[in-house]
Amino acid sequence: MSTNVSKSAPDRFVSDHIRQLPKSGIRVFFELVNTMDDVVSLGVGEPDFTTPWTIRESGIYSIEKGHTAYTSNLGMPKLRNAICDYVAKYYGVQYNPANECIVTVGVSEALDITMRALLNPGDEVIYSEPCFVSYPAEILMAHGVPVPVVTKKEDAFALDPEEVRKKITPRTKAILINFPCNPTGAVMPEKNLRLLAQLAIENDLVVITDEIYSELIYEDKHFSIAALPGMAERTIFLHGFSKAFAMTGWRIGYACGPAPIIEAMMKIHQYAIMCAPTVAQEAALEALINGEKSMQSMRDSYRERRDVFVSGLNRIGLDCLLPHGAFYAFPDVRGTGRDSMQFANELLQSQKVAVVPIALVEDNPPRVSFYFTGELEAGAINEFLLFIGDEVVARQNVQNVHGGTSNVVVELTGDENCMLTLQTPDIKEIVRVTNKTTNEEVTDFTTSYYGTSFQGGLEQIFHDLGLP
Repeated sequence: MSTNVSKSAPDRFVSDHIRQLPKSGIRVFFELVNTMDDVVSLGVGEPDFTTPWTIRESGIYSIEKGHTAYTSNLGMPKLRNAICDYVAKYYGVQYNPANECIVTVGVSEALDITMRALLNPGDEVIYSEPCFVSYPAEILMAHGVPVPVVTKKEDAFALDPEEVRKKITPRTKAILINFPCNPTGAVMPEKNLRLLAQLAIENDLVVITDEIYSELIYEDKHFSIAALPGMAERTIFLHGFSKAFAMTGWRIGYACGPAPIIEAMMKIHQYAIMCAPTVAQEAALEALINGEKSMQSMRDSYRERRDVFVSGLNRIGLDCLLPHGAFYAFPDVRGTGRDSMQFANELLQSQKVAVVPIALVEDNPPRVSFYFTGELEAGAINEFLLFIGDEVVARQNVQNVHGGTSNVVVELTGDENCMLTLQTPDIKEIVRVTNKTTNEEVTDFTTSYYGTSFQGGLEQIFHDLGLP
């Protein structure tokens, strides 16, 4: 046996496809976050609510009763019954709890065993970008080929079925969708889902639909592709309890689908996991039976935060569509003159606020994802929004007045005596004016002039404001 072995020899034992798997840039960024104290994280896709008490109490009671043994590989029958009733009631799809439902360790495990049960080496899976960071990695780990379709702001980040059609090849096996979407907050219009279903049927494809955020829709009612005619037999419906019921740490999810596919998934699950934790299953059952009121209360809070947060982002010049689902805002940060990683790093270092940098996808502008958490008080939100807004205006470096009979925006830099530091991107509001000589803010400006139409030019506006 040779003794001339390199110190890096153990790397040779790692499988090729895992060695080539890219490391998550987001995970690297949050490793940096974890080295800092007092950071407010707006980047982790996790409710900042504690699991509602009745759900926690059910888990505690389960332990106290000594329910600490394995359950069925598929999950507790009473939980599977409740899951199938819940899916039928809220999603309009009927599943047999005996063989068309499996309880998993979170939706992440459900996605993993779905991919491993479906894919042969070289099979292609079409999915939307931007997306949850694990999607392409899960496909690769199952020896599949990720095929992204980029979603666009002009489509409200919904998946365009015609773009999906262009990516279908003889090797395409499945389409993976996630709406409401992490990280865009986009929802999928029913007409798009119908066209996507038609594509799947025409090309004999499987659809994997991750609907973990489906309870968190703010304007419309959620619609599942699995409910469409001809789709139940070719759709894997993934869902769980982490987002709607604030149960991320319980690690409990489920998958519903055709019996032969659920059976294949169970084979992997039984050897790798055995069963989801019993205490988490008991708590999940309580969530389905009595958790709806708490879920609705959390959703109302998310809606209120969304409205404040997205309005603030747009007010300071970061273009951000109103997300209709999930709890993410997805602003365009190019106005700061930085890419998404630079922006996230500077915000972290200067304001101790962590957001998720989203890599540039094709010709989409750089964006970051904010989770509109309750951790930030209103004053703190304003403080870091002001920081971002100053950066936007500094980058634009414009000296102009939009006058006439329209609303006015003044952006003054250089030698001018006054400087407007924030404004809305659609030129509707003057937000803050500072006297550069005294460095004092003109506090009555927004109340006196918010939404007011001006006549005249710069000198008249300055006169009206009482400024030199």
